Amino acid sequence: MFSSRVPRHLQPNAFSTSLEQARSAGRDLIDLTVSNPTRTGITYPEGLFAALSSPEVASYRPEPFGLRRAREAVAADYARRHVSTSWDRIVLTASTSEAYSILFKLLCAPGGDRVLVPAPSYPLFDHLTALDGVGAVQYALQYDGRWWVDFDSVDDSWDDTIRAVLAVSPNNPTGSVLTGDERRAFIERCASRDAALIEDEVFADYPLEGNGAAAASAAPPPCLTFRLGGLSKSAALPQVKLGWIAVDGPPALVREALDRLELICDTYLSVSTPVQIGAPDLIAGGAGPRTQVQERVRGNYSALKALAAGFPSVDVLRADGGWSAVVRVAARGSEEEIALTLLNRDAVVVFPGFFFDFPREAFLVMSLLPEPPRFREGVRRVLERVDG
Repeated sequence: MFSSRVPRHLQPNAFSTSLEQARSAGRDLIDLTVSNPTRTGITYPEGLFAALSSPEVASYRPEPFGLRRAREAVAADYARRHVSTSWDRIVLTASTSEAYSILFKLLCAPGGDRVLVPAPSYPLFDHLTALDGVGAVQYALQYDGRWWVDFDSVDDSWDDTIRAVLAVSPNNPTGSVLTGDERRAFIERCASRDAALIEDEVFADYPLEGNGAAAASAAPPPCLTFRLGGLSKSAALPQVKLGWIAVDGPPALVREALDRLELICDTYLSVSTPVQIGAPDLIAGGAGPRTQVQERVRGNYSALKALAAGFPSVDVLRADGGWSAVVRVAARGSEEEIALTLLNRDAVVVFPGFFFDFPREAFLVMSLLPEPPRFREGVRRVLERVDG
């Protein structure tokens, strides 16, 4: 029951080849695709990583879900965002990618079961589902001044092989955030069709428009729900490799899920002792880097909108949160041709929309993380090129 569709970004394309050649040649490029905060001038408090070398790290105590004090620190961090959970429903992982893999093993039988994934969205899902032998079926996000979930496409794609719905909020790269009504609609469908809802909230700390994600109900949802997060985004610490899953839903289903997750996690025991020992300090100390990233992405998003206002053929699509912005430009050539021209003539790197399965052209995707002077100069070059 696998789709034969090969995503366009995985097919050989001139843009990827040219970008690799340009980087190998050492060209001075303004990279508007950078997503690594450690390479964009974000600074970290002195002593933040001291706990990683604590004498305690010399003692190994395997715990399938992770050490209790690390899980308590994660639960407390959820409380900071006004999300209610308890430490004994937190499962530590080495990354959000690993969290997906663990949940696919929990929920899906390889070779037949499938999950619903949003489009446009980050292309990682193509790899993660394939590596676990799980089929991926797309549902559509539509745009008409704001992004919204096309539930007709959800229902049209749903059959009895669907085991979970993946909802990324804020989504990468669209920046769309699930409304309360959309979240309830997903939960109702999952509850009535014996499926789970997987909510990827890694960008939840970075609202750009409005107030960010809708608050979840205090009552347990009527379906299994898994909320994903991690230090990579919440504390701008991709290098320390710590993610997590918060499990919610009807008590009986939660108990069964945790029992099965314990076996899966005990089989791998992938989370290192040092990062678990250091988790409380890393989570607390990550507030400073997080604030820097918040200020950076909001400032660059505002600068992008202000600069684009002078170019009538360019439209910056509304982003409610995250680290990316989507720009719609006149389709005077294909997205690949536009991205290649920007690379070869203007020394600017942007993502063409087809990398994220945008259904039509022409869209360009930019990271909001670059240092502001470089970001503004790169945006200026893009705007002058696409509006010419």
